Formats: sequence, structure tokens, C-alpha cells
Amino acid sequence: MGGNYSQPKERAIKWFNAFRAELPSMEGKTVVITGTTSGTGFIGAKAMGELGARVLLLNRPSERATSSLEKLKESAGEDHFVQVDCDLQSFTSVRSAIDQVKSMCESSGIDVLCCNAGIMAVDDTATEDGFDVQMQTNHLSHFLLAKELMPLLEKAAETRGEARVMTHSSESRKRPSTPLEAKYYGKNGGNLGGNSASMFFSGAKWERYHQTKLANIVFSLALHEKLQAKHSKVKSLVVHPGLSSTSLQVKTTGMSLTGLIMSMSQSAEDGTMPLLHACCANDVESGDFYGPKGLTGPVVKLEPESLCTNPVSLATLWEASEEAIGDKFEIQ
Repeated sequence: MGGNYSQPKERAIKWFNAFRAELPSMEGKTVVITGTTSGTGFIGAKAMGELGARVLLLNRPSERATSSLEKLKESAGEDHFVQVDCDLQSFTSVRSAIDQVKSMCESSGIDVLCCNAGIMAVDDTATEDGFDVQMQTNHLSHFLLAKELMPLLEKAAETRGEARVMTHSSESRKRPSTPLEAKYYGKNGGNLGGNSASMFFSGAKWERYHQTKLANIVFSLALHEKLQAKHSKVKSLVVHPGLSSTSLQVKTTGMSLTGLIMSMSQSAEDGTMPLLHACCANDVESGDFYGPKGLTGPVVKLEPESLCTNPVSLATLWEASEEAIGDKFEIQ
């Protein structure tokens, strides 16, 4: 499906090792992270486990999930990683995972909710709940997770001074430059433009992906505003990984020029730096946006584009997402 790009290209690690050496301890902290079977999720989970965190891994049950769990346990020990079955394409599965997480974290709370998992430029199909498969996987299920786990984030924040919700966006938040549209949040799966796609990131597949990545950053900024209004100690942060050499492109794009485009990518490790900075670093504030300045490079603080900060978009996303999950998401 990846055209002439059948596996991630090997890229030299430029900045990650020095960056990783400076991260603070995560001892005594609990991290809940989605999508850890490969790429930035695997690398991020591994680093946080090695730093001492208890890491709950929310993945769809599969051989890849089992294999990656064993590799993670080898890196930091049995006690640091726990698999929680969670299929982001099913609200029933997500709610079951939420129940398990609540049981596991009732006494500790949650220090970091890392909304990492995502799929890219897949066919125009509906989930079992009727939503676009990309929107439910990349945003709506994470919205549901954040809503239901917020009390445990607040508990950790009160106990240890802060907690964090990290959301993973991408460069596709701004490409194409169409604004956020409510129709992508409704039960319109399979009826959102078809399967057209071009080598230059246009067509219906890429528009749907763009809408999900725009949703990620708009959600994070909207959550930040709502948390601040309630003087919460929970922080909302958003990141993008740049152009990183992971299996995401192998599994989803199917473009003939993928190999050429990915020849300009950075290592998956370097692409994980924004995620780890937002989850672990001491010098972050709610509302911050981190990533490389361009497609590759060290992690820096960025300014969101006006497309991402439009107040109408923030309100539209929240209302449409609440309608999709069938419940209000209010910060107490």
C-alpha cells in the first residue's frame, strides 16, 4: 500500500540521544498513551518507562501489540508497562478501556494522557459507530478518553502539582488550508468525498486526514482555554513530529512518490522529541505547541497558525465532538 516505500527508511539519529539524556525522572508518575506498537508511540513509551513511569499502553489487540509489549518490558522491566486493549475505531472498546484505566489508576491518578495514535489517508469508510474512520481514530476517541479520564488527571495534578494532556497533530494541520468543518465529525463515514488522492497531498483522502490533524490542535487549544478558565493544574499541550521515518506512511499513503518524499525525513527517534518534551520536560506551559521549526530539526516552541486558533473552529469542534460521543465534556 505504500507504493515504492515498503518499510521505514533508516535515518541517522541527530538530536535524540542528547535530548533524551536531559529528560527528568518520571518516577512515581502514570502515563496513559495510545498507539505504541511502532514509531513515535513505541519510542515515547519506551523512554518514559525507562525514566521510571508506569505506562499504560492502549492498543488494538494484535500480534504487533503483544510483540511490542514484550520489547518494551525488556527495555525497562515488567513493572513499567501494562497493555490495555483499546480499539479507537469503536466507542464500545474505548469505554471498556476507560473502565480498566479507571480501575488501575483509582489511587494514583494519571499524570500524562498522551493522545498519540493515528492513521493517515485511508479509504472513505465508516466505523461501527458510523463516523469517518480517520476522525474517530485520530480525534473523537481521544476526545472521549480525555473527557472520561479528566477526573484522574485532576487527581494527579492536585497530588503532584500538575498533569498533562498531550495531543499529536502534524504538518497536515495546515495542508490543505481548508478550515475546520463540522460535517467531518458527524455520522457521515463513507460519504465524505471518496478515495481520490494525489502525489501532492490533495484529494478527498488527504482532506479527511487534514481535518483530523486540524482537529487535534484545535482540541488541544480549546481544552487549554477551558482548563485555564477553571484554574486547573492540568496542562493541555500539542505537538507535531515533522517528517519522520515511521511505518505510518508505509501503511496508509499508497503514493508513488512516497519513497522520494521520505528520503527527506528525519529518524523516528528525532521525530519523537516533541512528544517527549511535552510529556516529560519541566519547562512547559499549558497551551504550548512543540515540534521542529520545519519538516525536520530539534524541538522548539511554535506559534499555531490562525487556521488553528479561530474561535469559531474551537467552539464548533467542541460542540460537534460532544454530539459525537453523546455527552458533555465540562471541566469542573
